[in-house]
Amino acid sequence: MTIVRAAISQTTWTGDKESMLDRHERFAREAAADGAQVMSFQELFYGPYFGITQDAKYYRYAEAADGPIVQRFAAVAKETGMVMVLPIYEEAMTGVYYNTTVLVDADGTILGKYRKHHIPHVEKFWEKFYFRPGNLGYPVFETAVGRVGMYICYDRHFPEGWRELGLGGADIVFNPNATKPGLSNRLWELEQPAAAAANQYFVAAPNRVGREDNEYGDEAVDFYGRSQFCDPRGNLVGDYGSGTDEEVLVRDLDFSLIREARDSWQFYRDRRPDSYAAITAP
Repeated sequence: MTIVRAAISQTTWTGDKESMLDRHERFAREAAADGAQVMSFQELFYGPYFGITQDAKYYRYAEAADGPIVQRFAAVAKETGMVMVLPIYEEAMTGVYYNTTVLVDADGTILGKYRKHHIPHVEKFWEKFYFRPGNLGYPVFETAVGRVGMYICYDRHFPEGWRELGLGGADIVFNPNATKPGLSNRLWELEQPAAAAANQYFVAAPNRVGREDNEYGDEAVDFYGRSQFCDPRGNLVGDYGSGTDEEVLVRDLDFSLIREARDSWQFYRDRRPDSYAAITAP
């Protein structure tokens, strides 16, 4: 498949889980109606971004990676014939939780999952309270649209995982986010294009948008949206998403650019893993 039509969505927290699920199902159906063959939602898509605080009540948003939410959207994937990337709060067992993306193929088959490796614990990103670090490596899955890899939000600051996904054969990496203004603004403009260019694959990065003051009042932050697609040369594919409003972005991605970029630069030929000893030192 040379041209893949892909979609990402950016959404504002409505105040309750059920309406978020309904809204994302509507977005998925709209994207499919627009011809999208693959779609990703934002990080922890059906809840608030609860890393703002440290409160055990948010553990109740977790469920199994093959639980009711994933089953619901697997049915949507099968009905629409669209591959789906589902960023959920995973309960592996009682008291053990991960920040996870589940990948569903176009026939509704659950192909597997990725667990976020790099867990922040800084002001208003108190994620170590909620998540164990990922332990499943950096899997790449064969899907109806090509080879798909996944990374999650804070992971994007760590180039090693991006490279692992490239070495695993990814054609596209989905990086769902909950990113707010501050130190990250410039990084948001740099990191996804840099990762796409360094590893010569497509990157799709949906981000939350809007202020979750209906959940956190004065503690709430403004998520700035600006979701994006990047090509294997580090160029944006189309414009950024809105900085203030909900949106579904749909883009045509020409996967032939992957071979073109790699034939031009030969980064994978010229890399020197034998010389990178400090990277894997504890």
